[in-house]
Amino acid sequence: MASLINLKTFTDDRGNLTVIEKVVPFDIKRIFYIYGVDDSERGGHRHLNTIQAAICIRGHCIIYSNNGISESSFLLDSPDKCLLIQPEDWHTMHSFSDDAILMVLASEYFDAQDYIHTPYPFQYSKAV
Repeated sequence: MASLINLKTFTDDRGNLTVIEKVVPFDIKRIFYIYGVDDSERGGHRHLNTIQAAICIRGHCIIYSNNGISESSFLLDSPDKCLLIQPEDWHTMHSFSDDAILMVLASEYFDAQDYIHTPYPFQYSKAV
């Protein structure tokens, strides 16, 4: 199941420095970011192999996750929160703030064959 981790952040009067080092359980092969999202829902899939780490580096959004057994929604509203999304986690991203930038680190290069677009059979809720 998807899980939140807190990224190590150093803060002083000059600002904040957040480090992504030795916290994701995979070698990073792909980085992408999503921004300028209207009221659309993004995602709507799970993977065969890809593990992802999602960080809303600006603004906020909600990620819904369902692994076929349980479901959860996660509010990403700080750049020191990182959501680890396992391959079996069917997920959607929604409720993006106007300024949101969601950065995703992925364990695999893009492969259309790795995507499963069919949700698990039980209904889900977008509530946090």
